[in-house]
Amino acid sequence: MEDFETLLARSVEHHGHLCPGQVIGVRMAMLGCRLIGIEDPFKDINKLIVFVEIDRCASDAIAVTTGVKLGRRSLKFVDNGIMAASFFNLETRQAYRISATENSRDLAKKYAPHILDIRERQLHAYGMMPTSELFKIEEVKIDLQNLDMPGPTKRKVVCEKCGETVRDGKEILSDSRVYCRPCAGDTYFLPLRT
Repeated sequence: MEDFETLLARSVEHHGHLCPGQVIGVRMAMLGCRLIGIEDPFKDINKLIVFVEIDRCASDAIAVTTGVKLGRRSLKFVDNGIMAASFFNLETRQAYRISATENSRDLAKKYAPHILDIRERQLHAYGMMPTSELFKIEEVKIDLQNLDMPGPTKRKVVCEKCGETVRDGKEILSDSRVYCRPCAGDTYFLPLRT
């Protein structure tokens, strides 16, 4: 894996700005890959799946650092609103969940007391803070189903209400009928016309 500074610069270029979340995301990705035995995620891209739990800056940094992508099904988004990610080695089935500690914000003063601006202090401190103070690390078991694996679509069904094709087991069964999630009422949008 490339060094921290190189990965951070690449992440900033992709994300559009430098922020504390970029530092946390790059360090989290480097640690996660190391814990599951992946030295070069771009070389071992078919072995790695990452679950990110927040739609914030750190998730972009994790994706850029590891090369995982939603379109390849190697990046999974689970909207828990937590600054956390789980790194899963498909070959060994080993997985670790890493979350940023909330007290790392307060600890930033310890590592960069000379920097008065809070954001700048966090940027500097998060880059040097020991892993044990920046992150909570736990080995976890991930039960990844066959329909959630990377690769081509494994199953398609057609919603009996709207006719949309639903892939990879994401349909809802109700009264022995097949529905897409929006037709079953599990949606983020409401149609303006019916």
